[in-house]
Amino acid sequence: MNGRLALLAAVDRDTTESEVFRLALQHAVAELGGLGGMVHLRGPMSALRLVSSAGLPPAHTLPWEIVLQEGEAAPAQAVRRGHQVWVPEPGPDDTGLRTGMAAVPVFDGDRTAGALTVWSGDRGEPADEQWAFLRAVAAWAEGRMRQAPPPARPPQEASIGSHLTTARRTVEVGTWDWNIRTGELAWDEAAMKVYGTDPADFVPSVESWMKIVHPDDLPSTLAAAQQAIRDRGVFAAEYRVRRPDGGYGWTQARARVIVDDRGEPVRMVGHGWDSTEARSVSDALSRALRHMTDGFLALDDTARIAFVNLEAERTLGSSEEELIGQVLWELPSLRRVPGLEERCRKATGSATPAGFEIQLPDTGHWYHLRLVPVPGGTTCYFSDVTERRRHDAEREDAERAAARRAARISELTAALAKATTSRDVVDAVARRVLPPFGATGLIVQAIEDNRAYNVGAVGYSREFLAGMDGNRVSASTPIAHAMRTGEPLFVSSAQEYADRYPNLADRPHAVGKQSWAFLPLTASGRPFGACVISFDRPRRLTGEERTLLTAIAALVAQALERARLYDAEHTRAQELQRGLLPRELPSPPACTAVARYLPAGQGMEVGGDWYDIIPLSAEQVAFVIGDVMGHGLSEAATMGRLRTAVHTLAHLELPPDEIMSHLNEIVGGLGADSYATCLYALYDSTTRSCTFARAGHPPPAVVHPDGTAYFPGVIPDPPLGAAVPPFDTVDLTLPEGSLLALYTDGLVESAERDIDEGLGRLSRLLRDSRNLDLHRVCDAVTAGLLPAEQQTPDDAALLVVRVHGLSRGQMASWPLPEDPRAAGEARKHVREQLTLWGLDELAMTTELLASELVANVVRHAKGPVRLRLLRSASLVCEVSDGSLTTPRIRRALETDEGGRGLQLISALCERWGTRYTATGKSIWTEQALPAP
Repeated sequence: MNGRLALLAAVDRDTTESEVFRLALQHAVAELGGLGGMVHLRGPMSALRLVSSAGLPPAHTLPWEIVLQEGEAAPAQAVRRGHQVWVPEPGPDDTGLRTGMAAVPVFDGDRTAGALTVWSGDRGEPADEQWAFLRAVAAWAEGRMRQAPPPARPPQEASIGSHLTTARRTVEVGTWDWNIRTGELAWDEAAMKVYGTDPADFVPSVESWMKIVHPDDLPSTLAAAQQAIRDRGVFAAEYRVRRPDGGYGWTQARARVIVDDRGEPVRMVGHGWDSTEARSVSDALSRALRHMTDGFLALDDTARIAFVNLEAERTLGSSEEELIGQVLWELPSLRRVPGLEERCRKATGSATPAGFEIQLPDTGHWYHLRLVPVPGGTTCYFSDVTERRRHDAEREDAERAAARRAARISELTAALAKATTSRDVVDAVARRVLPPFGATGLIVQAIEDNRAYNVGAVGYSREFLAGMDGNRVSASTPIAHAMRTGEPLFVSSAQEYADRYPNLADRPHAVGKQSWAFLPLTASGRPFGACVISFDRPRRLTGEERTLLTAIAALVAQALERARLYDAEHTRAQELQRGLLPRELPSPPACTAVARYLPAGQGMEVGGDWYDIIPLSAEQVAFVIGDVMGHGLSEAATMGRLRTAVHTLAHLELPPDEIMSHLNEIVGGLGADSYATCLYALYDSTTRSCTFARAGHPPPAVVHPDGTAYFPGVIPDPPLGAAVPPFDTVDLTLPEGSLLALYTDGLVESAERDIDEGLGRLSRLLRDSRNLDLHRVCDAVTAGLLPAEQQTPDDAALLVVRVHGLSRGQMASWPLPEDPRAAGEARKHVREQLTLWGLDELAMTTELLASELVANVVRHAKGPVRLRLLRSASLVCEVSDGSLTTPRIRRALETDEGGRGLQLISALCERWGTRYTATGKSIWTEQALPAP
């Protein structure tokens, strides 16, 4: 509190009276935590006039502009009593608070000159120290009022609530009191001077005032007075009064209606002052507004036009006489402007300036309309912005065109960045370049050894393209011209084409094109081809279009150069892949097989997936599938090594688990980061049994002819390179015609599909297509699991086998004794069985083979001994025993009595070998069947 008084004491002595009141109110309201405050001063008659306010909007200070001294309001009581007053009162209408007013008198010497009032909010009556502060602030204001200098110029506002004391010193303000019921009118001396009346001649009646008002202004002024009486509100008017010299001068008046206890109007108390000088300034301003270059309108509070300048008349297409009094948005020229009324009402209702653009339907011109709310109405400014909008539209069109060009370049750049092959580049150009330009044809050619080779084309017949592919590039062609100069060549019509190249004049008609853009393709400073974009109608490309096509050609050249390198690398990679995979599958009698290899959708590196079918002895066959983890030449080489190793191990007639153990050693020796999955299955067509082992590989799918489908052996061993032998094996019995599907994980597993879902779908596809040709089975499976439109992240291999078994009539088997008689019995069985099969011409050779095999077993092995003959694609003679000793061919010396049996066997048959079984071994031979 003391701090506030210290601040006030530091205010300069020459501070104006209005600033004194403002500072006093600000500190008083802040100290009491009030809502706002007011300062009232005495007038020459029985009224207090508001001279300053703080914290209160004009709508709430208006009723307090004139306060009767004899009333019960807090300022009036403080002035009459000469001491502090607390009056509980309702707060402002929209606060909803019950508040009170604390007022202290302001003295001018020994008499009260006015009151300082604070609306205290909801804190109740001020405490003693707060009252003391208010009295101290009032005393400070009293002292500074007497010291305040007179203002340098009159106030510019004619508001009774704006620094009345200051205005009183510079402009003569008269006060009047009109008894509405009796018509008695009282003027003070200042009012006599304002209205040019001699006090001796003045008759105190309202008629005296009416006589001096200009006849043209009297009706509107009386109407304003009657309106104030009806509304119990404020009267405000400006009108002309007659001077003693017979002329007229302008005055302004403002008053408040006083009501009795019943609310009936009884008096009107107000004041008036001379406004001739201000009116002259207003008239000068009006003339300036009248001739300003922008349109200007003044609207009253009902949105009717009260003033219009010449430019607004021209803009709205009507004269001043036709516009005055009209509602703005109801004017014929503005009536069809959409949303004008709504936006005008919103601007005037918000009491804040607003601006927007409208188009006049009659002229098509655009105007910026600015609405500025002012006391008593709204001012409107019209600025013609048609030319600016045209320039803006042109700029926006140019910006949109540039944005479209940038977007096209960006889209094409993105598409070309994704393109890996030359075909991808051509497709990207066809999709991203031809439609925006309205082009219908595209040819991309590469030039090698002065010959043109088609990379890709759109919109041309096969016959025409075939005629161009591989031809020598003549110097008198547009492509040669573009490549020789390194600059694009644009031909806008068929006639221009014929004039430039008479030897090719018939070509436009042959291909149905009418204009062209020949764009050289250059990479590393060397032209290597051309891109030809053609149109089916004459077309003269603009400079902007030519620039864009030239930029596009540069992008295409870079992408195509990368794609050509990719194509070459990819071709070599595919050749390597094809060289490592079987060129065609063998067709043993034990099965029918079809395979599919599907490379990954992205990247040029080969994968490590492989498959194989290996025919073995005694109508057995091995099915193999594997996957070396990773992609690249190293993985492909590893795959080739494993495939070779599997062939070698399989022909050693080792069981599946031993083969897997050997493969595990091979992969483990390749390095710590080398891993592979593998499945090896051995099928015996004589027993229809299948034994398989797998290392980290998905299980085979088995489908019986009756539709039964399953995946045997759910839990695999770890991958090769990480497994620890021995490997588990699974034994199956496959009915005749069963399907066996071997595959890699790329077929059934992806980022969008887990392996269980993939296995379920594979099972359904195989079951549904089991009776189809195997090629159609593979097509159904690959289409269902790897649609052509989807690119796969991993290679996939599929091997589908339909197994067959030997019938009983194709097999014959006999036990043999473990003594020298065995050879004779073997020859007898062979002779009888071959006669039964109609193979008598093989009987002698087969008897000899069987005799030598049995003799070898009897001499070097142990029983039991058994002979078996198989008649399939060849004749198989097989002798089994219980020994694991392996017969080997050796070179017998001339003095050796034996050691020539296996040499004889090798000379008499096509193939022979030894196979180990669960009970011993089998030595077998194969002979070709005689031609039918």
